[in-house]
Amino acid sequence: MYSIREVQIKSGLPASTLRYYEKEGILPDVGRDEGGRRVYTDKQIDWIRFLMAMKDTGMTIEEIKAYLELNAQGEATIHERRELLVDHKKKIEEHMAQTQSNLEKIIQKIAYYDRVVMGKF
Repeated sequence: MYSIREVQIKSGLPASTLRYYEKEGILPDVGRDEGGRRVYTDKQIDWIRFLMAMKDTGMTIEEIKAYLELNAQGEATIHERRELLVDHKKKIEEHMAQTQSNLEKIIQKIAYYDRVVMGKF
């Protein structure tokens, strides 16, 4: 079991974010110790890491909730959960392709400026 402080250190998330995720229902089943303080399991730490990956790649709280609702329904929804993640993966790939294209434009502009600075334009 981990305290909220230990989870902050392991995840890099502030306690306020952990409490917010719990309030929003995307960090479920957080236990309490005898003093009423939050305690987290290894399974929850793994979920937090996965949650961060989804959030960092643009998945909304609502989409994460939908995923969790499907997950709570058990094995019968495995295909739907997979499809949700496949769709998210496609969005990420599209975003990465656009980012790569934008990066190439920036690299070209830097190369232009390098030629100007060196007097080779």
